[in-house]
Parts: sequence; structure tokens; C-alpha cells
Amino acid sequence: MKKIGMVSLGCPKNLVDSEALLGDLTRHGYELTPEESEADIIIVNTCGFLQASVKESIDTILDMARHKTSGKCQQLIVTGCLAERHPEELLAEIPEIDHLLGTKQYPLLRSLLDGNGTVQQRNHVHEPAQYFEAYGDRVLTTPFYSAYVKIAEGCSNKCAFCIIPKLRGPIASRPLASIVEEVRRLAAGGVKEFNLVSQDTTLYGYDIRMKDGLVRLLDALAEIDGVAWLRLFYCYPTAVNDALIEAVQRIDQVCNYLDVPLQHTHDFMLKHMIRQETEQGVRRMLDTLRTRIPGVTLRTTFITGFPGERDEHFQHMVDFVQEMEFDHLGVFTYSDEPGTTAYDLPDKVDAKVAQERKDILMAMQKDIVCRKNKDRIGEVHPVLVEGLQEDCLLTGRLPVQGPDIDGQVIIENSSVEPGDIVPMRITGALDYDLVATSVTPAP
Repeated sequence: MKKIGMVSLGCPKNLVDSEALLGDLTRHGYELTPEESEADIIIVNTCGFLQASVKESIDTILDMARHKTSGKCQQLIVTGCLAERHPEELLAEIPEIDHLLGTKQYPLLRSLLDGNGTVQQRNHVHEPAQYFEAYGDRVLTTPFYSAYVKIAEGCSNKCAFCIIPKLRGPIASRPLASIVEEVRRLAAGGVKEFNLVSQDTTLYGYDIRMKDGLVRLLDALAEIDGVAWLRLFYCYPTAVNDALIEAVQRIDQVCNYLDVPLQHTHDFMLKHMIRQETEQGVRRMLDTLRTRIPGVTLRTTFITGFPGERDEHFQHMVDFVQEMEFDHLGVFTYSDEPGTTAYDLPDKVDAKVAQERKDILMAMQKDIVCRKNKDRIGEVHPVLVEGLQEDCLLTGRLPVQGPDIDGQVIIENSSVEPGDIVPMRITGALDYDLVATSVTPAP
């Protein structure tokens, strides 16, 4: 029985691909090992979204390649977005790579491995292969109580800064029945928190002519025993409509949390970015959300330093963020990516200026979050217990705190176990994090 080692890089969507791939391999007799030095086969599922992630992916491939001489590794497999983006360069520069697969060839890997090295061709990026649809046997790499669920592949938007549509293709929604079956299996295995992800979650079902597809999906998932929390990530702002808002308000299992990446706030910049929204439309959407879903938590992301961004455009964004007071906010500095529309735009912004603008936004956001967290002191909320961290603190999360990207709850004076969802009273605030204690004995 050959041992498989895997390194998965990039976003949660890529992580789901890795978990599905591991499930397919273990179902057919391969054994997993967390120690790359013990692996007969090492797989690196790469990210190629930004130059920083490209560098991380290349460094990781080179690091894993050393196990072909210092460890037991017989085959080094590279998959994912970077493989899709730069296949010839990777194979030329890193001869240790045995097989290179893109984002649509995951099902091909098992047949290559079963060939025991007899397949000489290394580049499989352009070979046709059906994308995984059998997610039921995924090997979760997240904690047992939490999982990401990818509801669609690809993206049909044309944002000037983004390479993903060229790497992943247009949106392709998964069949509703397949997602329901996957979530049912995961819930039966103890998963309580389901984070729905795709490149554009709000457009789920659009390509298969399913009216209000995301709402229909949420209704179906809420009927499954064991599903406690459903959380929505990557919602394109112009598609946050009345039906979706009503569903978030109506369905108990759907967290009052919406991740709506805005990227910018000034109409000139939005048009330059080839975004569909306008400032007026965004304001209307945010006002509607807060009116119809009292206490809704809003996460967004912005880009600083996009080509053509002047001081007045950035100040407009500062004023907007100060006014809207988002609960969670991430900021990226613009990355000049070959193959994107923005790559050929003039008026590039100096990287130092972009970083300074990011720092200004994040410092302001820290103050906003700190004040909002202090306002929660005394409130009682359900907390999903995550367990002891490296610093020996017992932590958890509220329904309005997404895994890994938002703050967390530091739990004191409580006998709880990881995976428990327990009502807790907020007793303190520490910048992005909260402090809480149980109000009733844990079940």
C-alpha cells in the first residue's frame, strides 16, 4: 500500500479539491501520511492567484522535491491553479515533477498512479477529464465539526484584476442533489458547521437555469439533521437580492453573516475594475441587509493601489469604510498579474503607496472592530467550541465569525469539548477577539 502525502495551498475552494482527491485515492487503496518524509507519493495542490501565492507554491514544490533524494518519495505530483497557469515553465524549471495536472484533471491522477510510473508524459494540463462530482468520500482536513462545501466551479465575471476565470473557466454549478447528499454524509459524520464557497456563491444555479438557486439550496440543506450552521462566503454584491436576504433572515441554520467582497467604493474605480456594481447600488444593498436582518454581520474585502487609483479615490474608500463600519474587513494590495485585463492598464500605483493605503484602512478597521466587540459585552451568543490552541487557550467562534479569517472567542471557566455549541456570555473584548464564559453547563 503506497503512502500519499499532500500539501494544499491557497483558498478553501482549493482545499475542497484536495480533500476530494484524497478521498478518491484512499477509497482505492492508498494510505495517507502526515509526514512527507514517509510518503511514496507527494502531491502539491498549488495556488496561482497572486504573485505571492505563486512564490509560495514554487517554494513548496522545491521543498517537496528534496524528498525524492532525502526521503522515500518516488513520484512528485503538482496540481491546481499554478499548474494550469504556468505548466511549461514548471516542468522546465523543476525536472523532479513527475506529473502536472490542472484544475480539471484531478480524476486522472489515480490512473496515472496506478500505472506505477509507466506513463512517461509529464504534462496533463490540457487533457480532458471530468471534474470530481463524488464529494461524498472527501477526507476532511478541517476539524471534525466544520467543513467547506464547494457549490460551484469557475466564474463568469470579468473583473480586471482576476485570473481565476481563465484558470477555472465559467461558472459550473453542482447539481443540488449532489450537494445535499454530500452535506448529509458530512452531517452524519459529526460536521455541524458548513461554509458554502465558490468563486461567486450568489450565482449558484444561474448556469443551469435554476431560479433562486442559492435560496433553494439553503432551504434543502436546512432540512438535513445535524446541520447547525450554514455560512455564506464570496457573495457578489449585485446578486444579493430580496430572495436571498429573506432566506438569511428566515432560515434558522443560516448564520446572520454575509461575505460580500466589494473591492472598491468609488464609481470610477469600480468601472475601471470592470465591476458590475455602483456605489449607490452597494449602499442600497447594505442598507437593505441591515434593515431586514437586524444585527447582520458583514464581511468585505478591498483592493488598494489598483491602476489609476488616486488619493481622492482612496479617501473616498476611507470615508465609506468609516461610515459603514463593517464587522470584518480584509484589504489586499493590488498585484499586477499577467493575463488579466488590469495588467495592461496605465497609471500603475507604487507598491509602497498601495501598502500605506492598506495600513491606513486596517488601522481604522481595528478601531471599529474593537468598539463593536466592546458593545457585545454582556450579550449571550452560541459558541462553537474549537479546543485548546498552541498557547493553551480554549477558543471557539460565534456564528458571525468565519473560520481562520475572523476573530475568535477565548473561553474561560467552562467545561466544554471541541464541537460543542454552547450558549456563552461575552465578558470581555481584546481587539479582534472576544472573551466568554458558559451560562449553562455544557451538554
